[in-house]
Amino acid sequence: MTKITEEKINQMLEREAEDLAKILSNKYGLPYLDASRITIDLDALKTVPEEEARKAGLAVFQASGKKLQVAILSPNKEETKNLLKKLEQNGYRLSVYMVSETSLKRILKRYSEVPEFNEVKKGIVDVSPEKLSEFLKQAKKIEQLKEIFLGAISSQKSKRISEFLEIILAGAIGLGASDIHLEPEEDVIRLRFRLDGVLHEVFSFEEKVYRLLLSRVKLVSGLKLNIHDRAQDGRFTINLKDSEIEIRVSVIPGAYGESIVARILDPQSISVPLEELGMEQYLYDILIKEIKKPNGMLLTTGPTGSGKTTTLYAFLKKIYSPNIKIITIEDPIEYHLEGITQTQVEKKKGYTFANGLRAILRQDPDVIMIGEIRDLETAKTAMNAALTGHLVFSTLHTNNAAGTIPRLIDLGVNPNTIAPALNASMAQRLVRRLCEKCKREVKPDEREKELLKKHLETLPEKFPKPNIDNVSIWKPAGCEECNNIGYKGRIGIYEIILVDRKIESLILKSPSETQIWEAAKEQGIPNMQQNGILKALKGITSLEELQRIVEL
Repeated sequence: MTKITEEKINQMLEREAEDLAKILSNKYGLPYLDASRITIDLDALKTVPEEEARKAGLAVFQASGKKLQVAILSPNKEETKNLLKKLEQNGYRLSVYMVSETSLKRILKRYSEVPEFNEVKKGIVDVSPEKLSEFLKQAKKIEQLKEIFLGAISSQKSKRISEFLEIILAGAIGLGASDIHLEPEEDVIRLRFRLDGVLHEVFSFEEKVYRLLLSRVKLVSGLKLNIHDRAQDGRFTINLKDSEIEIRVSVIPGAYGESIVARILDPQSISVPLEELGMEQYLYDILIKEIKKPNGMLLTTGPTGSGKTTTLYAFLKKIYSPNIKIITIEDPIEYHLEGITQTQVEKKKGYTFANGLRAILRQDPDVIMIGEIRDLETAKTAMNAALTGHLVFSTLHTNNAAGTIPRLIDLGVNPNTIAPALNASMAQRLVRRLCEKCKREVKPDEREKELLKKHLETLPEKFPKPNIDNVSIWKPAGCEECNNIGYKGRIGIYEIILVDRKIESLILKSPSETQIWEAAKEQGIPNMQQNGILKALKGITSLEELQRIVEL
């Protein structure tokens, strides 16, 4: 018999074994599992001694604290029943899966690699401060990071996929990434980090490693291992020396496998004082006046990732005092503020933004922060709170400050309520800062002069208009300090519309954005494009970066 024929026969036998396991899983009402598609947690195996596991025809292949994932051949075997009962009596919560004999052998074979016991908790990934510190010394640049990934993935010493996950997480935190993207393609898996709002390719690796990594991410995020054809959302926490970093995980099915995006919620990046957000003095003075009002609503708008939550937190920290009660409702709580009562949306328990807001109002707050206004019920309740002596901060998804009012009307809020409740609407974006070490000063070309002229000519009168023929702009160059990107860090660009008497009377007529902008001109506040242009002329950012974020 040739080797090829033997391989085909073995493949047929394996398929038959898996088909039989599927049939039995339907018969006994247990979920089916293919062990070739999951991570085997070597620590979890040690929950049951090898000899006992083989005799009972089962194996514990994943563990999260007291929750165990168990593979069995048959629920009818007496030894299996007894061992499952024993585990439950010891306080374990079991998720039992039907597997084929081939799958069980594949799991049991891993007993030879079992390390010293180290309990894995669902929802928590411990990256030791020592390991992170050592890693950050080695990888301050993307090129160095690629070398570390290559060494980790090819090393025979590291038998635990959890170590590779730790390296990815530590690398992302070290570089200041906001998101980790793991994307299966036809031949490889692509790893990308979002740095200062832009995706950068970091590394590519083989699909075999990714299958193990995917299972590991699902496990710590509290997602179901045996679901591959539906989107799932979860989260876990990284314990560091001085803080906890929450990771929000999204897994969706794709053409070549499940894709992972992990959002990194680092408290250090969110905890920014109002003075350091990049606001010019005129805007800072306006906002200080608005956030110290006794009642009304201030909305900040912009797309996901534009820094709205950071701005709201900065407001709360600025106005906090022991004399006022501040309560928030968020999804999720991204940063814990001392002295402030923070609550988190729990949809499964019925604690939504709307329900939570009604409950908060019974707690006699002075200031309320709502993570986001998403529906009519929340909007109405928030407006009523603003009208009944509360100061309300929240966010809304619109493109600009003027779009806030039409958006609220589209949600179904009565203009008669909006007009007296809304104090101000602010819009914001984040643009990348030019690297101070390598940015270069140049004279604008004709196209750039036209852009500058277009936006500077309409600046409010109190702002000096520079001579276009004499101005300089700055462009990115790239150096070691900024990973040869030319940018390092981000800063906000803003616009604000105050609801004065003219705007208030206009709201009652359900105005368009154009009408609102026209009425707001008398307030003498630059719009977002003009705010960005002024930053570009100071060498803080570039015209190219502005054009990427806002339409110039």
